[in-house]
Order: sequence, then C-alpha cells, then structure tokens
Amino acid sequence: MATEATLRPRWIPLLGGVLGSTTCGSLLYAWSVFIKPLSAEFGWSRADISLAYSICLLVFGLTTFLAGKMSDKYGPRIVVAIGSVILGIGFVSAGFIQSKVQLYLAYGLIAGFGGGLVYLPPIATAPKWWPDRKALATGFAVVGLGLGSFIMAPLATSIITDPNYGWRYVFYFVGTAMGIMGLASAFCLSNPPQGWKPVGWNPPAPPAGSPVAAATRDYTFSETIRTSQFWMLYIGYFCGAFAGLMVIGHIAGHGIDSGLKPMQAALVVSTLGIFNAATRILIGYAADKFGAKASLITILALQVFAMALLYPAGKDVVFLGVIAAVIGWNYGGMFTLFPSTCLQYYGPTSQGSNYGLLFTSFGLAGFVGPFVGGMLKDMTKSYYVPFIVGAIVVAISVVMISLVKAPLKKNA
Repeated sequence: MATEATLRPRWIPLLGGVLGSTTCGSLLYAWSVFIKPLSAEFGWSRADISLAYSICLLVFGLTTFLAGKMSDKYGPRIVVAIGSVILGIGFVSAGFIQSKVQLYLAYGLIAGFGGGLVYLPPIATAPKWWPDRKALATGFAVVGLGLGSFIMAPLATSIITDPNYGWRYVFYFVGTAMGIMGLASAFCLSNPPQGWKPVGWNPPAPPAGSPVAAATRDYTFSETIRTSQFWMLYIGYFCGAFAGLMVIGHIAGHGIDSGLKPMQAALVVSTLGIFNAATRILIGYAADKFGAKASLITILALQVFAMALLYPAGKDVVFLGVIAAVIGWNYGGMFTLFPSTCLQYYGPTSQGSNYGLLFTSFGLAGFVGPFVGGMLKDMTKSYYVPFIVGAIVVAISVVMISLVKAPLKKNA
C-alpha cells in the first residue's frame, strides 16, 4: 500500500476544490451585473435576461449527476478538465451573442453544462484524502462558490464601466480565466489508493455492542436511491436552496424598492456573498465536532427566522445587511453539510453518484425559486409574500432533516 510519504500532499486536492468551486462561483453568483448592460443594448426585459440564469442553474444542477457518475468511473481529473474547456467555450461565446436564443445556448446551456462537470468531482474527492476531517475538507471544496461571487462582481463591473471595454469583454476575459482555473483544478485532483489512510489515524471504533467495522460496507448507488433517507435529504436540500436562491435573485431589488440607494443594495449583496463563502469552511469545524445533522438543523432553523425578518429589514441598510449575512451564512453552510451527511450515511465509494443526484435538487430549486419569487412579487406588488413563502419552505426542510435517521450499515 502507498504510504503518505509517497503520495502528493493531501492539501493539493483541497486546492483543487477551491479553484474549481471559485470557477463555478464566478459563473453562477454574479449574473446580476449583466442585467443592466444587456437590457440597455438589446432592450430585453429582466425576465428575458433572468431566464438565461435560470437555465444555467437548472443545467448546472442536473449535470452534477452525470459528473458524479463519470467521476466514480473515470476519476475526477478528466471530468473536471473536460468541463473546464466546455465552460470556457460557453462563457466566451456569450460575448458574441446577438439574440436571446444565443444567450440561452451559450451561457445557459453550454457554460452551465461545463460548470456542472467542474463542480461535483472535487466535492467527492477531497474528503477521501481527509477521512479525519471530512466536513472541513468538503467546506474547502465548496468555499469558492462564495469567493467567486465576491471576486467576479467587482471585476466584471470595472470592465463593464471601462469605456475601452464593456460587457462583452467580461465574457472574453473571464471566460478564458475560468477555463484556465478549471484546468488547474483538474490537475490537483486524484483519488487516493484503495484503503489509504493518513499516517497515525485510524477510523473511530464502533460503539460497544454494534457490528464491527470490518463487517460493513458502503452503499452502492442503486442501494442509496432505494432508501427513504436519501429522498428526505433531497426534499430538505431543495427547500433550503429554494429560499436561498430566491433571496440571492431578489434581495437587491427588495432593498431598492424599500428606499435604499443602489450602492447600499450592492453592499448588502456583497455581505451575503462574504458570509456565504466564510461559512463553508467554518461550518465544517462544527460539523466534525457536533455532527453534520445537528449543525444542519441549526442553520435551517435560523434560516426560517431570517427569512421572516427579511421584508421588514429592507428599509434599514444595517438591519438588512445583518439579515443578509445570516441568510448567506446559513445558505452557504448547506453546501458543506449536505454532502457531509450524504457521505456519512452512504460512504465514500459512490459519493460522486450519490451526491451528484442529491445536488440536482439545487438545479431544480435554482430554476423554481427565483421565478416564484418574481411571480409572487408581480402578483402582490411586494416582497412580503415571497419571503414568507420562503420561510415556510425552509421550515419544511427543518422537519425533513429532523426526521431523517442514518440508514443501517450494509453487511459486508
């Protein structure tokens, strides 16, 4: 068996996760900066432009299942490398569009598909190198989603407002950079040898009276999807992502409608992004100490109250910023805790396929959440109802996660 000394340092897959998720964060969470320039040049409505984002989220989320299956079969490196090239091509191509259909194909379909291939494999790979800190390793693998939005928004804005460039150059420059960064992520990724473990670490001993560890095995993918626990996690993930993505899509508009200046609303969005990134690593410490399920229930319960306070907070930039920070923290924490829970319940063998399917709930929520928020806003002329609906949906997630219990271990 290969020893730790003969292998690459195990922090390298963590770096791969940071690079890959930052690439995906740049793709997904700074789309709002394009709304104004696209509307000004083509005269498209916000609904038309936002549809490109919804398509991208849907395709991104659904592609992760394919990415997980391919990663389990062929390894993470080749999957992320292919996805990086596709993502770069799609994003750069969006800089040449002249119609909505071209935008939907380039950004929504092609870039979204490539992003889905890049995102999932590092999440399945990093914890295999850190069996002693699985949740923390998962946090590193997803932290870049928040970092990407924090970096991309000001970068894209500076290029758009530069008289020598404009919005098309954001797609040219950033698309090329994302493709390169994704390829760098790919070269950082590989699976450890079968049976590898860190020097000096041994798996925790099973509780007294329970079957010994040697008598159990991981779940296969086909076994995982036949458990009720998996689909309870699926519903819980969908409900949590539904509310978070609704807020991301509408919190700036809510602030401006409530009387805040555009720059104040932008500051609120940045605050959400910062806490969205920070939680992904820090929540891993809590999960490793107190358990992923307990941590997950805690952040989802807090999210219910934060969603309920979001509407009245709109008139005060400090109050809204605090609520945005709480929502960003809770929302970002899900992306560490759900894969950690899936890994704990079903084992690492089929984690790529298992979590790939579980993450499709994010894609569905990304397509539905912002749309429902906008529809309810148009119907009621206020964000009060959308945010209350979001709180109710998150409450369903709390119930689901509270009821779910770890499945019985499979006999070897």
